[in-house]
Amino acid sequence: MEHYSKVTISLCMIVKDEEKVLARCLDSIRELMDEIIIVDTGSHDRTKEIAAKYTDKVYDFKWVGDFSKARNFSFSKAGCDYIYTADADEVLDEENREKFRTLKETLLPEVEIVQMYYGNQLSHGSVYNYDRELRPKLFKRLRNFCWIEPVHETVRLLPVVFDSDIEITHLPLKSHSSRDLEIFAKITGKGQPLSPRLLNMYAKELFISGGKRQLKEAEAYFTSVAEGEETAPEQMKEALCVVVRAARIRGDFIKMYRYAMKDVASDGVSEVCFELGEYYMGQKDYQEAAIWYYNAAYETQSILDIRCCCQWPLKRLAECYEIMGCREQADKYRQELYLQAGTDDVTINSGLNC
Repeated sequence: MEHYSKVTISLCMIVKDEEKVLARCLDSIRELMDEIIIVDTGSHDRTKEIAAKYTDKVYDFKWVGDFSKARNFSFSKAGCDYIYTADADEVLDEENREKFRTLKETLLPEVEIVQMYYGNQLSHGSVYNYDRELRPKLFKRLRNFCWIEPVHETVRLLPVVFDSDIEITHLPLKSHSSRDLEIFAKITGKGQPLSPRLLNMYAKELFISGGKRQLKEAEAYFTSVAEGEETAPEQMKEALCVVVRAARIRGDFIKMYRYAMKDVASDGVSEVCFELGEYYMGQKDYQEAAIWYYNAAYETQSILDIRCCCQWPLKRLAECYEIMGCREQADKYRQELYLQAGTDDVTINSGLNC
């Protein structure tokens, strides 16, 4: 029988003003960790005092608006075989603690990254359209390079990733979207380009939880992306969504329509169709609004906010047909809305009612 040696794990956290949730997180995972490292980025509450009850490895790191730098600093303090990253608003229940304990006792040494499910994502939605996703959470601290292939040998560069069935519950007390959007605005305000991944995250966060002010701040940057000669089609679509919404909210309907037509001319997306519906709804042209809401719900797909292709256009379709006196048609969309959303009361983000 093959023998497995239990690995050692360093918990690395970066925190700021987390006195209300830090103990809850640490109590749920402390028994699984061989070392606890907590990096504080400028708390003004009792966070560091609480952290000191669990570990003597509490460090200060001056916040510079860069989560990666803070994470790298925390990793530099680790000394165990693996590093586990946790946010203060996470909780591991007893069932998943047992799964984690088993993983720790049986983890193969060649595994370099372990992914775990991150649940309850929609409780304070900011960039996610789903409630559960796999995330890399456990990392081998020192990587051993090895040769692969029997001939024309080469060094394996991609990490060995294991997808576990451990699920972490995300229990935030509030949304962090305003913090994230502020960081995005500072980066783009300095003229620094975003990677395709961050561009996607920024656009999603603006659509799902951004307000009027954040959209206006982002409009110039996304306009430049939409006008870029080397912008890839996927990023172009994302940029057009943001520009169309921002222009509509500002009342610049000429710009809104011009950029919307760029999208519609190349297989439109639900977000842009929904924005056109919102524009015509505001103009009290309910027949035209219904056409665009129908396109959002049935003829296109969403790329940023899934609500733009289901609940929201269906709710608006019911409203349009009710206003036009077509009660039977309105009831049809209400019934479909109920079946999709599981409720007869779907609220449209106040940022859309402008």
